[in-house]
Formats: sequence, C-alpha cells, structure tokens
Amino acid sequence: MVLTPLPDSRTEPDGSAVIRVLSYNVRSMYDDTAALARVIRACAPDLVLVQEAPRFFRWRKAAARLARSSDLVVLSGGATAAGPLLLCSLRAAVERTEDVLLPLTPGLHRRGLATAVVRIGGVRLGVLSCHLSLQREERLAQAGMVLERLAAMGVEHAVAGGDLNDVPTGKAFRQLAGHLQDCRAVAPWGGELTFPPDEPRKRIDAVFATPGIEVLGCGVPDGLPGVSGADLRAATDHLPVLAALRVPATR
Repeated sequence: MVLTPLPDSRTEPDGSAVIRVLSYNVRSMYDDTAALARVIRACAPDLVLVQEAPRFFRWRKAAARLARSSDLVVLSGGATAAGPLLLCSLRAAVERTEDVLLPLTPGLHRRGLATAVVRIGGVRLGVLSCHLSLQREERLAQAGMVLERLAAMGVEHAVAGGDLNDVPTGKAFRQLAGHLQDCRAVAPWGGELTFPPDEPRKRIDAVFATPGIEVLGCGVPDGLPGVSGADLRAATDHLPVLAALRVPATR
C-alpha cells in the first residue's frame, strides 16, 4: 500500500510553517541502525522526538552518528534527559534547550524530558520528547509533569511526543489528550498501532500538539515511499509516528 503523501515542509507567505514531526523509540540503537536511518530520512522530518536514545558509554557519539546518518543534527537530550533526545533539520533555529530529570521512584527506571524552543520560518515552537513509566501511578504523575513543563515554556504553540507506555483509553494518555490534540485522532493517516512492530496490537506512541496548531495528518508511515516494512521491523521494537502540522506564525 502506498500512502497519500503528507504535505511537504514549507514556510507560508504569512510566516506560518508546515512542519513534519516524527516520534520514534529507537531502543538504544541496539538493532539495525542503517534501517533506522533509512526510515527517518524517508519521513523527511523537521523535528525528531526520540525515546530510548543511548545513555551510557560514548552516548554522545552514538547520538551524533544517528543524526548524521539521518541528515539531521542533535538538538537536545540523550543521557542528560535519561533517554529522550531531540533531533532537528537545519530549518530549525535553536532558541534554547533544557533537559529535565523527573523525580526518581526507588526501584524504577529514571525518566526525563528533552525540551527545546525553536524558530522555523515565522514560528516559535516548543518541543518535548518523553518516555513515560511502565508503572501506572508514576506514569499518570509524569503525564501531569509533561503538561506542566509545556505550560512553563512560555510559548503559544508546542508539540510533544513519545512512548507513553499507555493506550488511548488509559489515564495518562487521556490526561494528555484532554489538554492537547492527539494528532492521530484528529487527522488519521497511515497506520494506527505502534507496538510491537511485527504484529502491532497497541497504540502506545503518539504526537500531541497544542490547540491552535492545524493537524494535517498523523500516523505510522508504513507505505510511505522509501519506508519498507522490512526496515520498520529491523530498525527497533516500536513503529514510528509521523505528523504533518501547520503552525501559525508567532504574533
């Protein structure tokens, strides 16, 4: 199946920007990194919200290698955010970045947020990548922290994405969708389910946008030209989520 193309990235005459945002859990790049890079390049993203980026030995070199092989640059995150990482194209001008470590629950994995404010065309945009807990109550608390962090960024428009470890009917997912646009639900495009990649049964990965951003399409890019099923299965243990958004110019 060949997908209907999403709009290409561009800046409109009024300063608004059409952007592509990709959210992708890369499982510490333990799998086929060439396949991973091919998938990312084919999606032609302006922003990539990565989860489970390498966090240990030479993690910065691994992040740089992923960015370089994907024709992107490292924006923020990695080990300093406990796994979430932001990549961007040269279309994005960086205003500021901040990596945030969330409170540690003894016995559970440390979680964090990779955040940035960028300018694309006439747009000023907040960006956040997250990977929420496997534990239900901690996950719900972390969803609230994501919303708090977005509100504190001082921007009118923002995008957030990640591996939520929760399905759309779950409390954490519903908390985020109650304040943000669940891009897949607003403008379905491509595939829906994201985990596991061989026979996906759950939608636990998502891209969200603040109200005021127009969602042009969002989903798993299986069938996008240049994205093969073999590469999607080989790249990592999640399927990516690609969104095309029109962001109004900053007033």
